[in-house]
Amino acid sequence: MPKKELSTHLKQLILITADLIWLPLALWLAIALRWGDLPYTTELKDLLVYAFSASLSIIVFLRLGLYRAVVRFMGTEAIIAVVKGISISALIVGTMVFFTRAENIPRSIPFIYWGIALFFVGGSRFAIWLYYQSILKKDNEKVAIYGAGDAGRQSLNALRQSGEYEAMAFIDDDREIKGRVINGVQVYRPHHLDSLIEKKGISQVLLAMPSVSAHQKRNIIAKLEVLPVHVKTIPVLADIVSGKAKIEELREVDIEDLLGRDAVAPDHQLFEQCIKNKVVMVTGAGGSIGSELCRQIIKHQPRQLILLEISEYALYSIEQELKKALSKLKLSADVDIQLTALLGSVQDKKRLQSIFTVYGVQTIYHAAAYKHVPIVEENIVEGIRNNIFGTLRAAEAALAAEVETFVLISTDKAVRPTNVMGTTKRFAEQVLQALAVESEKTRFCMVRFGNVLGSSGSVVPLFNRQIKQGGPVTVTHVNIIRYFMTIPEAAQLVLQAGSLGASNERGGDVFVLDMGEPVKIADLAKKMIHLSGYEVKDDNNPQGDIEITYTGLRPGEKLYEELLIGDNVADTQHPRIMRAEEKFMAMPVLEEKLRLLDEACNDFNVCWVREILLDSETGYVPDKEQSVDLLWCELNKKNGNLLNN
Repeated sequence: MPKKELSTHLKQLILITADLIWLPLALWLAIALRWGDLPYTTELKDLLVYAFSASLSIIVFLRLGLYRAVVRFMGTEAIIAVVKGISISALIVGTMVFFTRAENIPRSIPFIYWGIALFFVGGSRFAIWLYYQSILKKDNEKVAIYGAGDAGRQSLNALRQSGEYEAMAFIDDDREIKGRVINGVQVYRPHHLDSLIEKKGISQVLLAMPSVSAHQKRNIIAKLEVLPVHVKTIPVLADIVSGKAKIEELREVDIEDLLGRDAVAPDHQLFEQCIKNKVVMVTGAGGSIGSELCRQIIKHQPRQLILLEISEYALYSIEQELKKALSKLKLSADVDIQLTALLGSVQDKKRLQSIFTVYGVQTIYHAAAYKHVPIVEENIVEGIRNNIFGTLRAAEAALAAEVETFVLISTDKAVRPTNVMGTTKRFAEQVLQALAVESEKTRFCMVRFGNVLGSSGSVVPLFNRQIKQGGPVTVTHVNIIRYFMTIPEAAQLVLQAGSLGASNERGGDVFVLDMGEPVKIADLAKKMIHLSGYEVKDDNNPQGDIEITYTGLRPGEKLYEELLIGDNVADTQHPRIMRAEEKFMAMPVLEEKLRLLDEACNDFNVCWVREILLDSETGYVPDKEQSVDLLWCELNKKNGNLLNN
C-alpha cells in the first residue's frame, strides 16, 4: 500500500516545533562559542531572552510564509525568506539582550547566533529537500531537452517544479554554447545524444524550439526518429504567449512537423476581398473544415458571420468557441462582428433562400458534405442527397438571393473517382461549373485539396490511439500514399481561392491547392511508432513493440489520390493555388442527369443510381468489390430479391 501523506497542518506543526528547538539551541551554542565554555544559567533575564526571542521569531517566520512553502519544492524565494527570517530573529535577540540587560549574554551574540540559526533552520529544510529529491529522482523519467535557448531554460524550470522529470542534458546545434552548464545541466552537441541515452538512461527527448522553421524541425525530428527515445515537444511560442498553453504542457510531436512545409505568408488583400465588412455564411460550420473557416473568417472582420449546421451539438460547440474569440477580439481591436447560429439542412432550398435573402448574405463557403468514403459507400442515396442535391439547392438559393460569391469545398477524391463520395463531389463541381455559365451576379468556384491533418476520421489520430493501446497499427495497403495539409493552412487557402474566384467575371473556376509531396502511409505509421519511443515489430525485428498490420484497401479506396483531371492548369497570384481548366456537362445534359438521379433516389433504386453515375461525365470507375447501400441490401433480402452485385 502507498504511504499515507501527512496533512499540511501536521507538517507545519512539525516545522514550528523543530524551529522552537533550533532557535534556542542556536542561541545557547552562540553563547558557548563566545565564552569558550558550555553556558548554564537559571537567571530569569537569560531565560526571558531564550523564550521571547524564539517565540517572536516563530511569529515572524509565520508572517514571512516560511510554513506555507512546500519544502520539497523549495526555491529561491523560500531561501530568501529563510535568510530574512533569521536576520530579523537575530535583531530580536539583540533587542532582548539590550532591554533585559542579561549579563551572561554578550552584545556580539546576535552575529554568531545568525550564522548558527541559519545553519539549523535553513539546513534542516535543505536536508528535507535533498531527501525528497533523492526519492523523486528514483522514479523520475530521465529526459534531454533539445534546445538550450529561452524556451529550453524555461522548460527546465517547469520540469523541476513538476517533479516528474529529471533533465540530464541540453542538446543544441550552437557550437558556441557546447560544454556550458545551464542551471546545473550541461549542453551537448546533437551527435552525443546516442551515447547519452545509454549512459544517462534518457527515455525522452523534449523539443524546446518553438520558433524554428518547419524545415529545421523536420530535419531534427528525422535524426531523432532512429533513436530509442520518446520524442515530445513544448507548445509553440504563439500558444504560450496567447495563454492557450503552458510551457510545461508537453505534447506528442505534431504530425505537421513531419509532413508540413514552411508556411507561405497569406495575401491579406485576398482575405479581405470576400470577407471584410461583408455578410459571410459557412455551411457545415461545425465540421472540421467548416469550424476552422469560421475561426479564420472572424480574424478578417466580416460584418456578420452566419453559421449553418444540421447538428445541434456541433453548432453549439462552434458558436460558444467563436463567442469567446470575438470577446477577446473586441477588447483588442474594438470590432463588432455579429454572430448568428442557425440550424438547417442544405437540402432545404426554401430555408436557405430565406436565410440568404433576410440576412443579405454576400459570401458563402459551402463545407456541408458527407466525406467519409466507406460510410458514403454504404449510404449511397443519402450521400447523393447531401453532396449533390445539397450543393444544387444551396447554389440555386444563392442565385435567387443574388449572393456575390459561392465557394464549394471539394476534394482530391473527385478526380477520376473510384467511390461514390468522390463521384458526388465531382458531380457537385459540375453543378457549379454549369451554373457559373448562366449566372451574371453570383460567382461560383470550387477548391479541391487532399487529406487534412486532424480532421474527423483522419488517419493520424487513429494511429495515435492505436500506438497508445500497444498496437497493432492498421494500414490498408503497404504502398498507399496520400497528400496531407493542416486544417488552418487548408482553410486559409480556401478563403484566398474564394477571392480569386470572385475576381473572375466568368466564374466556375476549379482551384487546386499545392499539397506538397505525397506521403507513404506505411512510412508515416513507422515514424509515429519510432517517435513514441517504440520499435516496429516485423519479420526483421520480432522483438519489437508495435506491429503494423495491412488490412487491404476498403471499397472505393485508391492507392493514390490525384488533384488534376487533365494537364490544363495555370498559376494564380498565390504560389500555393493553381487554376485548373476542366470539362463539364452542359446545362441541358446536367439537368437531365439530375432529374433521373432524383427519381432514382426517390424510388430508392440503388442499381439505377449507380448506372446514372457511371453514365455521367464524372470519370466514375468503381472497384470490383464495390459495396452498396446497407439499407437497400436489407430491403432486398427481406423481399427475397438478392442482387448479385
